[in-house]
Parts: sequence; structure tokens; C-alpha cells
Amino acid sequence: MGLRDDVERFREVGEERREDLADFIQYGDLGRSRPGEIKIPVKIVSLPEFAYDQRDKGGVGQGDGDTPDVGQPVGQPQPQPGDGDEEGDPGEEGGEHEYYEMDPEEFAQELDEELGLDLDPKGKKVIEEKEGPFTDLTRSGPDSTLDFERMFKEGLKRKLAMDFDEEFLREVCKVDGISPREVYEWARGENLPVSMAWIEEAHEEVADERGVWDSIEEVEENVERQSVQQKIRREGIRHVPFRREDERYRYPEIVEEKEKNVVVVNIRDVSGSMREKKRELVERTFTPLDWYLTGKYDNAEFLYIAHDADAWQVSREEFFGIRSGGGTRISSAYELAAELLEEYPWSDWNRYVFAAGDSENSSNDTEQRVVPLMEEIDANLHAYVETQPSGNAINATHAEELERHFGETGDVAVAYVNGEADVTDAIYEILSTEGETDE
Repeated sequence: MGLRDDVERFREVGEERREDLADFIQYGDLGRSRPGEIKIPVKIVSLPEFAYDQRDKGGVGQGDGDTPDVGQPVGQPQPQPGDGDEEGDPGEEGGEHEYYEMDPEEFAQELDEELGLDLDPKGKKVIEEKEGPFTDLTRSGPDSTLDFERMFKEGLKRKLAMDFDEEFLREVCKVDGISPREVYEWARGENLPVSMAWIEEAHEEVADERGVWDSIEEVEENVERQSVQQKIRREGIRHVPFRREDERYRYPEIVEEKEKNVVVVNIRDVSGSMREKKRELVERTFTPLDWYLTGKYDNAEFLYIAHDADAWQVSREEFFGIRSGGGTRISSAYELAAELLEEYPWSDWNRYVFAAGDSENSSNDTEQRVVPLMEEIDANLHAYVETQPSGNAINATHAEELERHFGETGDVAVAYVNGEADVTDAIYEILSTEGETDE
């Protein structure tokens, strides 16, 4: 592979990384990532390097005795025994180049694009009030904040409302025998905003020309009457009548800066029926959801609950590594979740409650206890993920009962994961339900 081929290969890495993301969600090694860091397994990319033409034995290299070996990259030492696969002891360290590292925010963006999601988390807790854009108005303020554009528009509207064709009205004053009162009454009938004082003054100014017209009708037939808009277009605006009442001063809108806080309660069934394959499917679904919400929110906190017939809080490491045993009573987990969420008021925190198991529950527990508890716990979203590799079980009715009760309420999602290939669809089902709730 030559340099040009390698350049083309690099251009394809972006698309391949997105494909690797989907593969990772289904099949990837979840154990290599740490909090605040996500490692996505990627296909190995051949890095560009200079290679000598097989037909040309000359050139500069650094082989033994300063003699270059054909195809040896410039500036790179020759392989030594133990570096390759044929000689020396096998290495024990993993190759870091086989993983692509990203932070949770980048992971959330990639997952949004991969699944076609567009979630916009809402901030709840007010952390700061600050000045926003100067959009509000008041009647007083410093001259530098005077809204001159608004004042000009108000003055212009007044001019349009008060102006009239003065020359035409003077011609009306020249009608034979007409009095100022008669001119005023005619002007009022024409909705001309003229005062009696102005008419009296104009009537006196044209006294020597009285009798030029026999009637107002004759004036209208012979003198072109000009609208205010025509006058402004022809002569422009010499004066805009501003008034004190037109003055408005801008001041900044007070904007509340809200922190996007989220608390996520992850619940998993660790009863005796939760065998290894079921546990693995829980981990493959919950891990990307944790990273996604970490990347979406400014401050994300996670609470982990394990339960069989009883429930107890565990650490993240315990949650993703705990073994199974005991009976099943799912409501015990929701009772503990309600207690823990008291430290995270709904007014300040976005809240998610995600549970997973094989849908096997003690008799009537779902209907009599779990459903009422889910209705009492305020949350952006409740979700339950059924993990049944066999696809069905006689006693696996919990998920179906939740679907039957909540239907399409918008804040409860139920997903089914029978194998690795269902993980991506389950994540989409959960997160898209949250998107519908936001709308």
C-alpha cells in the first residue's frame, strides 16, 4: 500500500468510526473504559510510510552497516529479534492503537448522529443570574441606551398622521366668498389634521387672490392633490416631530443560567434466574446509556441498585460485576429508589430511572407495587429493559404488564433485548421516548 492509498484510507476513518460505534454497543469490550473516558475498538489503520521501490536498490536508510533494507521506513530502526511474531517471547501488553478514545460528550454526539436523535436536555437548577441582550425597554436611562430607531419610527408615524398638503388647502382658501370656518369644515370632512388657527392664517395670507376659483369642486378638478407619502418621496423629510413620550431606553434582560443536572438510577435484577447471558445484556444496554447521559448533562450523578427479593445500593463496579442468587421482588428496588431520590429534588434535577431484568417477578408485585411506585416517582423517563436470550419464559410478564398499563404515556419506555443485535434498538427505543417527552 502506497502513500496515496493510505491518504484515501484516512478519509474513510470517520465513517468507519461510526460503524465501529454501532459494533461496540453490540459486541465491544466494555471493560477497558474508565469514568470520563470511553474506548471504542476500531479496525487497525495502516499508518502512511515511505517505502522503497522494489526496482530501485539505492537510497538512504539505516540498515546494518549504514546499508538500507528495501522497504524499510525512513527514520525507523530495523526489527530486532523479539519485536515480531517469529522470535522472542510473546508480548503481554495490549495494543492501544486498536482503540479509539473519546469523551462522553463526543460519544453522545456520535450516538445522536448514529441513531438520528436530537435530545436537548433542560436545565433546572439556577446557578447564576446575568445580564442578557438589551431587549427590554424603560422610560428612563442613560443616553447611550436610547432606542433612537424606535423614537424615529414613532415620530415618523406622527408626521404621517398629522401632515397634509398645505398648498392644496391654500388653493381652497382662494375660493370666491369662502370663510375660514367653511374651509375648516371641509378639511375635517376630508380627515385632514389641520387646526382652525392654521386655516385662519392661510386665509388671510391669500386674501388678495380670493376669487381665483368659483368652488371647491373647481379646485379639485384643476389642482393636483398630493398625499403625504408622495410629498416625502419628492421632498424628503425635513423635520420629524419627536416628543418626550417617544423616548425609550434599552436595558438588559435578566437571564437565568441553569445548570443541566441529572441523576440516573440504574436498577438491575440479580435474582437466581439472572444467568450470565442475561447479565451481560443488561451491562451492554446500561453502559452506553450512562455514557450518553454523562455527555449530555453538565453534572451527571448515578445511583446503582441491585435487587433480588430485597434491594440494596451498590457501587458502579459492583453493579456491573455482581453475581446472581435469591428470589425476585422488583418493587423493593423502586422503594429504595424513591428513598434515594429524596436527595435530588425534582425541581432542581432531571431524573431517570432505568431498570433491567428478565421480567420474572413475584406474584402481583408489578401491578400492586411497582406500577404505583413508578407513578409516584417524578422522572423525565422510566425505562425497563427485558433481557431474555430465549425470547420467552412463562413467568416473564413484568415488561408486558408495564406496557399494558402505561401504554403510550410518553414517559415510560419498555424495550426487549434477546441478543447483542437488539441492544442498539433498545437504546433507541429508550432515548427516542425521552425525545418525545421533551417535545
